[in-house]
Amino acid sequence: MSPVSFPVRRTIGALAAAATLLSVAGAMARTDEAVDVIIRGGTIYDGGEGEPFVGDVAIRGDRIVHVGRLGRYTAARVIDAKGMIVAPGFIDPHTHADSFLRSPDKAVRVNAAWLHQGVSTVMIGVDGNGTPDVAADSGKLAASGIGTNIVPFVGFGPVRQRVLGQDARAPSAAELDAMKALVAKGMCEGAVGLSTGLFYAPQSFAATSEVVAVAREAAIRGGLYDTHQRDESSYSIGLLGSVQEAIDIGRQAGMPVHFAHLKALGVDVHGQAGAVIAAIDAARKAGIDVTADQYPWLASGSSLDASLLPRWAVDGGGAALLKRLDDPAALARIRAEMQDNLRRRGGASALLLIAGGFPWTGKTLEQVATEWKLDSRDAALRIIRQGIMAPGQKGGGTAVASFNMAQADVDLLMQQPWMVTSSDGSDGHPRMFATFPEKYVHYVRERKVISLATFIRQSTGRTADIYKLDRRGYLRPGYFADVVVLDPAGYAPRADYVRPRELSVGVQSLFVNGALALDDGRTMGAAAGRALLRPRPAGCAAGD
Repeated sequence: MSPVSFPVRRTIGALAAAATLLSVAGAMARTDEAVDVIIRGGTIYDGGEGEPFVGDVAIRGDRIVHVGRLGRYTAARVIDAKGMIVAPGFIDPHTHADSFLRSPDKAVRVNAAWLHQGVSTVMIGVDGNGTPDVAADSGKLAASGIGTNIVPFVGFGPVRQRVLGQDARAPSAAELDAMKALVAKGMCEGAVGLSTGLFYAPQSFAATSEVVAVAREAAIRGGLYDTHQRDESSYSIGLLGSVQEAIDIGRQAGMPVHFAHLKALGVDVHGQAGAVIAAIDAARKAGIDVTADQYPWLASGSSLDASLLPRWAVDGGGAALLKRLDDPAALARIRAEMQDNLRRRGGASALLLIAGGFPWTGKTLEQVATEWKLDSRDAALRIIRQGIMAPGQKGGGTAVASFNMAQADVDLLMQQPWMVTSSDGSDGHPRMFATFPEKYVHYVRERKVISLATFIRQSTGRTADIYKLDRRGYLRPGYFADVVVLDPAGYAPRADYVRPRELSVGVQSLFVNGALALDDGRTMGAAAGRALLRPRPAGCAAGD
């Protein structure tokens, strides 16, 4: 018999077993888990309302697997993000990126203009231009290889044109049913909602009741109503009347309302941002989910015809407009109404012609009129005529940057808790290449209109929440790895109104679905973008 008693031996054995378990556990704890990328030591803004913190982000495949202090991960690629901002990839809810995304050149389809701003996801089909053939169009785009994710809308414009053409009339009951069926089709194929551009013909010909009836088809399938409202100025029902119309459409259709590129456009409505905010706040208090996006520029982007021609003049399309321009009586009426529209826009000197490759590119309408020894209206009509006669030339060169917003209005709208950032990026305007860094430099760093945290929130999580994007807009485990690393001292725009196609700088790295789209500020050629279609909603019949 051992001199050590049985209870003592049992205790020693238990302690030895515990020590062995602790040793095994320690060895297991020291076994690091392999991931693809670690972004180490950056200041993390996770897209939410919380405070930023210094930490690490681990990525495996197309997902984020860890956000916080790192201890048990190893990776072949470690990005030193000390002193950098690490955030979700930015989301641009209002873009005209078609010239990139639909290019036959894959090197163009990577969408570098947006990638270099830190944008990983863009909405398409805005201003009511989205095709009802959502599945086919989105599938084709994604299969071609695109650099950013896309989120499609079904658009009121193509829906109305398929049924009514360019005509300024109300639909019959059968025609309205056909329009409703097209919207239902687009929603059932994955559109995020219905987009309208009620300022533009032929959408402008629709009465509010027609829009409500069509929008309801999106509402019952979980979509939102996204609108370039009917009037941002004083063209028809006025800015405040138009805001109320959009809110009423949402209320009657039973759906959220989102104002695209919200602004007070033109001298007649400068200073009305406060009244717009009051109307939206009242609607929100009444239970209507109303939000908006905004770009940080004082010049809008449009075309000469949309800016200056009366809506009745374009009833029936370009051929009908040419006939009216050849009719002396109709021409006199058009010129008279153009004069007031010029005044609204701040005059011919406030309209910068920005379409590339034309003799007037980079000149104001006033300068071109002086060179041609014409009245400004007649110079505009000459350019518009050419656009109709040669539609293949990028719209005939009618694109303009219209300097028509007041700084105080832009600032006030930007500070609202329901506002997010958009570019409305279109060819010839610097907002296509520089919106997000423009907002950061001039509204965060220099003028301190909003904080850095608000800028990130308005570019990420809040936007994802509005559009109900699945596992996007936040840095969270299990979310898709859309991640931007940017230099807070170097992030800046390079594009301006004279050189609108200069790539922005300061984004060190950008991941899209876990793929490295930008590395050390250089485009990598990755085409990792996806079509972010909504799951098939309730209310879709088998054939939809």
